[in-house]
Amino acid sequence: MIIINVKDGESLDKALKRFKKKFEKTGVLRELRSRQAYEKKSVTRRHVVKHAIYKQNMNLETTV
Repeated sequence: MIIINVKDGESLDKALKRFKKKFEKTGVLRELRSRQAYEKKSVTRRHVVKHAIYKQNMNLETTV
């Protein structure tokens, strides 16, 4: 359960923004989406490797 203490004089928009940030950090939504359909470990590993290669290529492009 996420608890957000609203400070005196703080706008509701700011408090809502803090709530959203805290909620995203917990990873609840990400976990829910991943559980909707089973994904084999080999497919997950392949996705992770593919993402790592992409990030590595992006880093190489920025340094050159």
